[in-house]
Amino acid sequence: MAAEIHSRPQSRRPVLLSKVEGHQDAVSAALLIPKEDGVITAGEDRTIRVWLKRDSGQYWPSIYHTMSSPCSAMAYHHDSRRIFVGQDNGAIMEFHISEDFNKMNFVKTYPAHQNRVSAITFCLASEWLISTGHDKCISWMCTRSGSMLGRHYFTSWASCLQYDHETQHAFVGDYSGQITLLKLEQNTCSVITTLKGHEGSITSLWWDPVQRLLFSGASDHSIIMWDIGGRKGRTLLLQGHHDKVQAICYIQLTRQLVSCSADGGIAVWNMDISREEAPQWLESDSCQKCEQPFFWNIKQMWDTKTIGLRQHHCRKCGQAVCGKCSTKRSSYPIMGFEFQVRVCDSCFESIKDEDRTSLATFHEGKHNISHMSMDISRGLMVTCGSDRIVKIWDMTPVVGCSLATGFSSR
Repeated sequence: MAAEIHSRPQSRRPVLLSKVEGHQDAVSAALLIPKEDGVITAGEDRTIRVWLKRDSGQYWPSIYHTMSSPCSAMAYHHDSRRIFVGQDNGAIMEFHISEDFNKMNFVKTYPAHQNRVSAITFCLASEWLISTGHDKCISWMCTRSGSMLGRHYFTSWASCLQYDHETQHAFVGDYSGQITLLKLEQNTCSVITTLKGHEGSITSLWWDPVQRLLFSGASDHSIIMWDIGGRKGRTLLLQGHHDKVQAICYIQLTRQLVSCSADGGIAVWNMDISREEAPQWLESDSCQKCEQPFFWNIKQMWDTKTIGLRQHHCRKCGQAVCGKCSTKRSSYPIMGFEFQVRVCDSCFESIKDEDRTSLATFHEGKHNISHMSMDISRGLMVTCGSDRIVKIWDMTPVVGCSLATGFSSR
């Protein structure tokens, strides 16, 4: 199959392979089954479904199971064929799928949360089930006994979760826009640090344990890359979406970041280049270019008999400037600004045409994307959302053909 993809003309955009329809309400999560032409979906219609691709090319449900409450999150461990489904009522249910993916047996229920489950991860080595919820907490439970090991509470809804299996560090994003790094122990945990940089709620996280980088997407339409290993905090700000960033996935092999937003935007960012960190915004009572006072600087306004001006910031140098000294707009992709942003006039003059060359590609998913997952080894992506449709994409034209190693497109 790899040869087939190589021989196909390069459209340089994702190829829609299949649409899977059947859910009666929003699809909360969709996961590709590794090494199989199949998808597992969980929806607000209280159903969990396993879809297998038939010889006709259509996906048909081989498993259709109705839950007691809307499904809000899901984790699947392929080697053991265990599925964990989080629900709106706070419970997580574990199932075991048969080898032919035609039967699903109930294993146990975990009373993990008091409110909607927002994210789940399973660690086979420790037999821990780790989850976050709208009861403002992270919980970790023992899958052998089904008992609660520990909980930690936040000030806001916990919205997303990533876990480093080796170090037992958990990253939790919340609705206040903060990310908390925790070290989980058998019955306790300790807060290592909190990361603050977003101006909106955290909607997605991705942890790369190889480079020890954390990527966060938020409702402020932006993505931040945090250098956890180097302890540098925020290192990159990426702005290219026009709606909240709902899902992200970093492909370590090709140094590319794939992100999806609520308006259906799919972005593929080139992270294999030396990028510049966006500057922190400087504070000043007057324009740092012409020295005119800003409108709250009453004393200087009185002394100079001038009317105060609105404060803006140049995205390239971070200086506080007035509107007259920042009349221009420019993209500056090396700093993560893929569309035009305010820059001061002197910075605008310093930006060359080649500096405006995009370092990301943007594509239209043509449906609301609330969740995305990738099978990186095959270059496949599945997206789902509030329109009840699940879409399966061939991403190899935009993430490198070398990834395609045997997907059957029959």
